[in-house]
Amino acid sequence: MRIHVTFIDRVGITQEVLALLGGRNLNLDAVEMVPPNVYIDAPTLSPAVLDELREALFNVHGVQAVSIVDILPGQRRRLQLDALLAAMTDPVLAVDGEGRVLLANPALISLCERDPEGLSLAELFSDLGLLAALLDQQFRLPLREVVLNGQALLLDATPISETVDAGQRQLAGGLLTLYAPSRIGERLAALHHDHAEGFDSLLGDSAPIRTLKTRALRVAALDAPLLIHGETGTGKELVARGCHAISARCNAPFLALNCAALPENLAESELFGYAPGAFTGAQRGGKPGLLELANQGTVFLDEIGEMSPYLQAKLLRFLSDGSFRRVGGEREIKVDVRILSATHRDLEKMVGEGSFREDLFYRLNVLKLEVPPLRERGQDILLLARHFMQQACAQIQRLPCRLTPETYPALLGNRWPGNVRQLQNVIFRAAAICESNQVQIDDLDIASTAVAPQTEGEVDSLEAAVAGFEKALLEKLYVSHPSSRQLAARLHTSHSAIAVRLRKYGIPRKT
Repeated sequence: MRIHVTFIDRVGITQEVLALLGGRNLNLDAVEMVPPNVYIDAPTLSPAVLDELREALFNVHGVQAVSIVDILPGQRRRLQLDALLAAMTDPVLAVDGEGRVLLANPALISLCERDPEGLSLAELFSDLGLLAALLDQQFRLPLREVVLNGQALLLDATPISETVDAGQRQLAGGLLTLYAPSRIGERLAALHHDHAEGFDSLLGDSAPIRTLKTRALRVAALDAPLLIHGETGTGKELVARGCHAISARCNAPFLALNCAALPENLAESELFGYAPGAFTGAQRGGKPGLLELANQGTVFLDEIGEMSPYLQAKLLRFLSDGSFRRVGGEREIKVDVRILSATHRDLEKMVGEGSFREDLFYRLNVLKLEVPPLRERGQDILLLARHFMQQACAQIQRLPCRLTPETYPALLGNRWPGNVRQLQNVIFRAAAICESNQVQIDDLDIASTAVAPQTEGEVDSLEAAVAGFEKALLEKLYVSHPSSRQLAARLHTSHSAIAVRLRKYGIPRKT
């Protein structure tokens, strides 16, 4: 039975209360003092003895109330703490000021295969310098790699302090949390997460974009390497993220590396990580690379055509059996990662020229997607422009702007060598410099190379504007390019697409 005694705080009252319990030969499992309260856990206390004890307690000067409770406050806090620790999936342990383990959660006990309470960190981890570093830095360390029971983990340390005399705080120990590299990878991926899921971020309803989405939906579910080809700025990374988001790996990290943005040595350490002491300035304890951080998930290698021959060979080995070695390391590391890659270059031509490994090309090119350039997505251009305008106005916190119909021919007629990225930049600049909420042709930093039909006032619809522009452009160019094949070559699109439009607008054609 557990009882709660409330009293007026005075010198000696606690001893008088405990003396009454001791005089009745009651076994006490726990006594908690929180003046003006005392909580007592006495398993052998019976209801009959309690009645007599209650009367005796009220005879003690200052005792105000005696009641039965279901649990002592300290026991409740311990149960809550145990539940909290058990709910944490990452291994956690608390240590005192000398680095000795005070408690560990079930995840850490499972990892150690024993309860490490009472052990020194020097006994628990193979890193001999870890305890000295923690004590020297007062448990304030950057994320550091450690090995526990043969498993490489990342350690995050947080100091714990306590209040002493005069309200001063002093270091009491530290809370150590261990993360699998993929857990850190999840956090990194979350920082770059696009709120649109799947292929919702690929805006457009043109035939080329519909075809892309249909094919992407099929290949996304296949757990094999995927090569995404397309011009710069077409949205290859969006396609890759969409494929990851609807794959079986969607709950694991998606991490990207631009192979053209880093020199060979940095790209290697970013992708494969490095061992302790691998090079001057290396983080003590080593560092996992993207492949480890993305375990069970996806790694996207952008501009794969710019990868050096040395890294091509190292990537080929990884694709062969899923294993690799860190820079300067000797230990084989095996992970389960799907590789998506992208390039704007002709890899087959590069293979023929000897600048890209043929065996790596076939490893990467198991599945393939082609991302269409913006100039082949005519009816999507105005839709994207409006979306980017709305986005830009929100970003720079100005009232919404609207593209006037006079801007349509310039937007539709531009070849957009930088594709969707270039269009986004043009629209952002227009939103930034436009003095009114009506964006005119002079606000767009592009030169229109096409002649559009003359329109007076507002056009009836977007479809009518696009159709009128297409017809006028084809009629103009047909004079100097009098066949569907010549027109297709001039406009950098397919012969069949031009043939369909010539029939649609009734333009005489020769074959």
